[in-house]
Formats: sequence, C-alpha cells, structure tokens
Amino acid sequence: MTEPPATPPIELDVRYLEPPEPLEQALAAIARLRPGEQLRVLLHREPFLLYAMLRERGFTHRTTQLADDNYEILIWQ
Repeated sequence: MTEPPATPPIELDVRYLEPPEPLEQALAAIARLRPGEQLRVLLHREPFLLYAMLRERGFTHRTTQLADDNYEILIWQ
C-alpha cells in the first residue's frame, strides 16, 4: 500500500448527515483533489459503497475506526 502525501489533509466532516449526502460530499471533494493532496473524511459509519467508487477513480484510501466509534478515511491518488 502506498503512503498518503505528507501534506496536511483537507478536512471533510460529514458525521451525522443523512444519506446520501456524506457520499455525495466525499465524491465532490475528491473530484477537486490535486496531485499531492489528501482528503480526511470523518463519518459516523464505515462507507463501504465509497470504497469501490474510489478504486474506480484511481484513489487509495486508509480507514481507521476512531475511539468514539466514528471513522476516519484518508483518501489520496
């Protein structure tokens, strides 16, 4: 697995938004990422649908379940 860029991530907190808004906002944000940038998405559940969409678009991700049972997804290309 490749490592995320060393630059600070762009933050997107979509916890507790109603579906499909978290997915829509995440996809819109990754569409704006430039080479060398990464996106940090905070969600209240694991975004299984997002993973296939990221692969199709050539993105890599790393998911971490946080202590408060939220999820952090780092996304980069």
